[in-house]
Amino acid sequence: MNKTLLIIGAIVLVIGGYVWMTYNSLITANEAISNQWAQVETQYQRRVDLIPNLVESVKGVMAQEQKIFGDLADARTKYGSAAGVDQKAEAATQVEGALSRLLVVMENYPQLKSSENVNTLMAQLEGTENRISVERKRYNDVVNNFNVTIKRFPTNLIANQLGYSAKNYFEAEAGSEKAPKIDLKVN
Repeated sequence: MNKTLLIIGAIVLVIGGYVWMTYNSLITANEAISNQWAQVETQYQRRVDLIPNLVESVKGVMAQEQKIFGDLADARTKYGSAAGVDQKAEAATQVEGALSRLLVVMENYPQLKSSENVNTLMAQLEGTENRISVERKRYNDVVNNFNVTIKRFPTNLIANQLGYSAKNYFEAEAGSEKAPKIDLKVN
């Protein structure tokens, strides 16, 4: 009888240890996702902070492009009021669309290319866009690791019981692979 209790106790200890370790690894993976998304948001915020300076630097030269300035302001406002990863990602995509239209317009104004302020801001913005790309990739990597972990047996049994489900990847908005077309005709 003692031997049976000892074996049952050992089995319970092994299973309990496995559940404990799995729980801790799920917490760690989930927090890694939150941390990485915070890194993405940090870069989004940097971009959002740079945009008004860039807009102010080019506004005087490009008075007829007020719609783009309005679109940028609206997109920044939506980003600022977005709640949650999905809404922030959607709002950031809108900022990118408006910003890409502004950048295309700027290419067509030689007087802007010679402005030191504009060049400095453009360099900062390009660096920020690169950082965003890197942080998004890192975010998708940690989401992938988490999603694979919670789908593997037997971890999936524990993850389901603890309420963990697959996280969404950051995905570009449909059509974002196409360059925007800008009509520079002045009416």
